[in-house]
Amino acid sequence: MIVATTEKITGYRVIEVKGPVFGVVVRSRGLGGNIMASLRTIVGGEIKEYTSMLEEARLHALDRMVQNAHKMGANAVNMMRFDSSEMGKTMSEIVAYGTAVIVEPERE
Repeated sequence: MIVATTEKITGYRVIEVKGPVFGVVVRSRGLGGNIMASLRTIVGGEIKEYTSMLEEARLHALDRMVQNAHKMGANAVNMMRFDSSEMGKTMSEIVAYGTAVIVEPERE
């Protein structure tokens, strides 16, 4: 599966648009992670507990998006983006989304 953040994939042409596709993940740190993160805010700097959680959540959302595109019969996703939001005060929602398409190599 080709996943591109661009409108066009170099060397390929879109032959069919399958439609919008997304993968969503909602994550929350456990109590211990929240306590450690709160303590880190006192001294400043990177909050590694949240960085790690969000990196994993993005990968999970991307994997779900690819699975959904595959179910739609696509072999690529154009214009892929991430979006995130906070739900309540303890949860983060991560969405990977784009346009599921079928591409084929360009002929010279």
